[in-house]
Amino acid sequence: QVQLVESGGGLVQAGGSLSLSCAASGRIFIINAMGWYRQASGKQRELVATITRGGSTNNADSVKGRFTISRDNAKNTVNLQMNSLNAEDTAVYYCYAVHLGRDYWGQGTQVTVSS
Repeated sequence: QVQLVESGGGLVQAGGSLSLSCAASGRIFIINAMGWYRQASGKQRELVATITRGGSTNNADSVKGRFTISRDNAKNTVNLQMNSLNAEDTAVYYCYAVHLGRDYWGQGTQVTVSS
């Protein structure tokens, strides 16, 4: 089993920045893809950004140029630097990881952007 714990959410004014972190723990052999999804109230969960173990990234069009995903394979962590935040970024952000072919999810962290 792998546990994912997010941190770093909160309230920020439009135009501001936040950094999210996620740490994986448990009986870890090797974590392949890691990433972030988000779910706004009344909407479906959507991809924000993913990163492979080799460092290749994939960002949603809505966050390109504003959000940066990174990871530390040795520490089994993934981070999301979010800049130029706007009200549409308000959501619960979920960390996810793929370990031995299985998806794992964090409990989510709330990001609220005030306009």
